[in-house]
Amino acid sequence: MAIKNVDKVTLDNKQELSHIHQYSIFDTDDVLPSVLPIYKELEQVDFYIHHWEIKEWSNLDQRTHGPVFEVAGYKWRTLLFPKGNGQHEMASIYLEVVQNQDQKKDWAICGQFAIVISDPSNPKHFFSNHAHHRFCNEEVDWGFTRYYPLKTLNSFLKNDQVTISIFLRIVKDETGVLWHNLINYDSRKETGYVGIRNQGATCYMNSLIQSLYFTNIFRKAVYKIPTEKEDPNNSVVLALQRCFYNLQFADESVGTTELTKSFGWDSSDAFMQHDVQEFSRVLQDNLELKMKGTLVDGAVTNIFMGKMKSFIKCIHVDYESSRVEDFYDIQLDVKGCKNVDESFKKYVALETLDGENKYMAEGHGLQDACKGVSFEKFPPVLHLQLKRFEYDMQRDTMVKINDRYVFPDTMDLREYCSAPSNDPGEHIYVLHGVLVHSGDIDGGHYFALLKPQKDSKWFRFDDDRVTPVTLREVFEDNYGDDDHDDEIRCTSAKALKKFTNAYMLVYFQKNKLDEILEPIEENEIPKHLNKSIKDNARALKDDVINTLLQQQRNPKKDIRLKKTGSQPNNTTSDKKCNTVVSTRCCIS
Repeated sequence: MAIKNVDKVTLDNKQELSHIHQYSIFDTDDVLPSVLPIYKELEQVDFYIHHWEIKEWSNLDQRTHGPVFEVAGYKWRTLLFPKGNGQHEMASIYLEVVQNQDQKKDWAICGQFAIVISDPSNPKHFFSNHAHHRFCNEEVDWGFTRYYPLKTLNSFLKNDQVTISIFLRIVKDETGVLWHNLINYDSRKETGYVGIRNQGATCYMNSLIQSLYFTNIFRKAVYKIPTEKEDPNNSVVLALQRCFYNLQFADESVGTTELTKSFGWDSSDAFMQHDVQEFSRVLQDNLELKMKGTLVDGAVTNIFMGKMKSFIKCIHVDYESSRVEDFYDIQLDVKGCKNVDESFKKYVALETLDGENKYMAEGHGLQDACKGVSFEKFPPVLHLQLKRFEYDMQRDTMVKINDRYVFPDTMDLREYCSAPSNDPGEHIYVLHGVLVHSGDIDGGHYFALLKPQKDSKWFRFDDDRVTPVTLREVFEDNYGDDDHDDEIRCTSAKALKKFTNAYMLVYFQKNKLDEILEPIEENEIPKHLNKSIKDNARALKDDVINTLLQQQRNPKKDIRLKKTGSQPNNTTSDKKCNTVVSTRCCIS
């Protein structure tokens, strides 16, 4: 039995005194909204109300089951401890699934429920509490250990009679992990993917590495860089290759100690947040340098680089000054913009130079002019950095912008390109990744929401754990704060939503999707990579066996396993990281 307490707080005195309501517990349509709030984002599969009329409360056993009723193909019943379970101050009531021998071990059903106790002589006099739970083989029951104070329970008992009602709403488990406690969860088995272990404060790096890993065209290019004679502890390329290989083939989450060592970082660096945009650029610069003279020379620029033109054009004379620059990402304003489209419009908006701010045009003197930016070419893989962190002049400090900001699944950038292609598909971009920050400027956590394949589901890559997610979790939940959202469940959920939002978006060019996401065959992976990782694993296995044998021979001796390069010792997972947006990121 897995009895759980979801209400550990006792009721205050005012609540204990009276629970007279406008509607009777049997006025379903009227009473339901207050008894069992609707989770609008979840699809209802079934709904049922069960009333258990108890005739002799004082004669009930310490542990009593109510009548069995069936909902959504499962048998249910109330589990009641009239004198309390594990304590004697409050009655304990739970909802339980009645198991049978034919049920599979991995069965699960998600239910939102309310438990209501009422006075049979006056059904407007009732008390209710509600919860939700994933009922499964390990947790067949859920409810309230401290449901209602025994000392005031007599107000509902008339002639030793009382009614206990169950309002049960079964909801669709779209992802297969709804309300899952994730104990003994196997990411590879459940999703086909594995996560990356957090070294302390490397969650920002983990989310970016996962995004780059699922940019298959980039992973292919990294695999093609020659690294046969290099050491993973001081070769960024080889360490990244080994990380990618393990993400592709390992059964468990992957370590990144080799990778951070190759950056020249020590353990203190692993506990310090770096700026994600700067980290991405420094990593790309390093790889671009190592690709020179190889078969993949120029791959980074071909994948990530676009071109923009900055210009100043005179209004009254024929004169224009301009320069074309490369970009690897675009920083978009969040503050003052409702969505990505508004940010792009703001980015390319013309600024008029007139009055005291006239432009000195060569050969024409001071002139009224227009200053602006236009995009000449967008890259196949487009990284949009959302300016969630900025300096507040009034407060003289960095702040996080949690404003609601909508991003699309598909967008057309044709109107922002100064020389649009004849192929309309070249300007259509589809969303591949949403990198999320949850927290404020002083602390928080990073994770990634990614769509690994063209027609696949979305998944949440949260350090060492990978879980399926709904479209709502990808989009609506990461737009940012909305004071008018009536779907917030509770104060804590509202607070979480307020500070959880996207800070980076990854879009793929639609007409190059097949090329960007082309699967990577095993023969495209360097043979020495496969061999070295398997040799290290074999050596580790031998070390374990030898150590166990020594322990058997010398049971009193303290023998420790040797560390190996293939098994980084970085099992710490800190879900709350310090957020530093200005720390300089260095990769040696």
